[in-house]
Amino acid sequence: MPKKTCQIIVDGGNDYAIAVKGNQKNLHHQIRHNTENTTPTSRYITTEKTRNRTTKRTVEVFHDLTGISQEWVGLKSLIKVERIGHRADKAYHQVAYYISSLVSSATDFALGIRGHWGIENCLHWVKDVIFHEDHSIIRMGNAPENLSVMRTIALNVLRRNGYSSITSAQRFISNDIDKLLSLVE
Repeated sequence: MPKKTCQIIVDGGNDYAIAVKGNQKNLHHQIRHNTENTTPTSRYITTEKTRNRTTKRTVEVFHDLTGISQEWVGLKSLIKVERIGHRADKAYHQVAYYISSLVSSATDFALGIRGHWGIENCLHWVKDVIFHEDHSIIRMGNAPENLSVMRTIALNVLRRNGYSSITSAQRFISNDIDKLLSLVE
């Protein structure tokens, strides 16, 4: 999320909690370094077991912003979410970072982030995984936001035309401009 958007959120009297993704290399590195070298102000740990998956989630909140760029208006908290587990006998370890204008507990952030993942999975997973949005090298001006809007429009057009599998839809229309154009008529 751009710094301008954070400014608009704060100017409107609201707060933000934003995932820091790999395409924000400097901020991602700063947060990783900070969370590895400072003590969290709070920690919340949960373990979840389902039929074929076990996940341990650790959410840590840091209020020491040493070494973090001050360009992010209203920044008050760093959040580290670590997921360790097994899915179908295959181990995984994931770490995600967030920034927030809120001063809150790890428990509160854990509940908010966990609730957000339902939205993230439904709305943004396709853009991240199928369209590789997180790996885009386009970063100048409004281009990243414009392309994100175009991807969203493409998803909506495909879904409106009955495609539940975006990958299958891409394969079906990728080499046929007439099929593609027929979707937007």
